[in-house]
Amino acid sequence: MAKDLEVAILFADVVGSTQLYDKYGDTRASETVAACLDIMKDATFQFSGTVIKTIGDEIMATFGTVDEAMGASVMMQSRITTVGKKEGGIPVQIRIGCHFGPVVQEQNDIFGAAVHTANRMTSQAKAGQIVISGSTVEHMSTELRNQARQIDVATVRGRLDEVALFELVWQPDEATSMLPTIEWETRSRRASKLLLNFRDKTVEVSDKRKSINIGRADDNDLVIKGNLISRIHAKIEMRRGKFMLVDQSTNGTFLQSAQGQEIFVRRDSTVLGDEGTIGLGRTEAPDSDRAIRYKTLE
Repeated sequence: MAKDLEVAILFADVVGSTQLYDKYGDTRASETVAACLDIMKDATFQFSGTVIKTIGDEIMATFGTVDEAMGASVMMQSRITTVGKKEGGIPVQIRIGCHFGPVVQEQNDIFGAAVHTANRMTSQAKAGQIVISGSTVEHMSTELRNQARQIDVATVRGRLDEVALFELVWQPDEATSMLPTIEWETRSRRASKLLLNFRDKTVEVSDKRKSINIGRADDNDLVIKGNLISRIHAKIEMRRGKFMLVDQSTNGTFLQSAQGQEIFVRRDSTVLGDEGTIGLGRTEAPDSDRAIRYKTLE
C-alpha cells in the first residue's frame, strides 16, 4: 500500500568509477567501490536512515530529518577520504546531493518530484561536495545552516522555477574561512535565447523554456536518430543567462565553435559559446546534415 511521507532524500555516488576500473583493473576497483558503498550504508544506519537501494556505485537513502541526512553525509565524506590513504588503497572521492520533500513510498521504493530534485543536487555536486537545495536549508538546525553557502542555481525537470544550490561545508578548515553567501541575480538579467537548428527543425531555449532534451527517443524535444546516440543523450539548460550543455550519454557529445575550437563532453557539462555545432556520439562537420547548429541571441 502506498504511503505519503516527507523525508530528506540523499543520493551519494563514487566519482569517476569507470576510470577506476580502466586504471586499476576490475578486482581492485570493484573492491574500492564496494568499500565505499559499505561506508555509505553504515553512515546511513548510524544516523537512523534507510537505504532505499543501491545502483551500481550509488546509494539512495532517506532520513527523517535534514540534520540526520547531513550527519550521515559528513561521515561518508570524512571516512571515504581515508580509503585511498590505506596501504595499497586507491584514491577515491564521492559526491552527495540531498533534498527534503514529500514522496510516495510503495513497498521498498519511493517516488515523486522530490526524488528528481535530490538526484539533480547530486548531478550538480563535484567530488568531495555535499550539495543541497535552498528549501532544504530551511529545515536545518541553526548550527548546520551556518555551514551552508549558496553556490549556484539550477533548473530541475518538472519545475518552472530555478532551484538554489547550497553546499554544506563539512571540512573544518573550510568552515572557518567561509565566504558570504552569493546573491544570485535571477530577475534582472538581460533576456536572451539560444536557437538550435537540426535539418528543418528549430528549438529555442530561453526564459520561457529553460531546458530541453536531445536524443534518439521520440519524447525528446529534439529527436535525432543514430546508433551512437543515447535515448536521452544530452540536455541544454539556461542558467543565469548562460547556456549549458549537460551530456548524459554513453558516447559523449562533440562541440565545435564557430572559431574551430573543439570540446568533447561525456557525463559532464560545459558552457556553450555564441555559435557553433554539436555532434552526438561523434564529431560532425559544420556542413553535415547530422550536425546541430546553435546560436545565442540577446
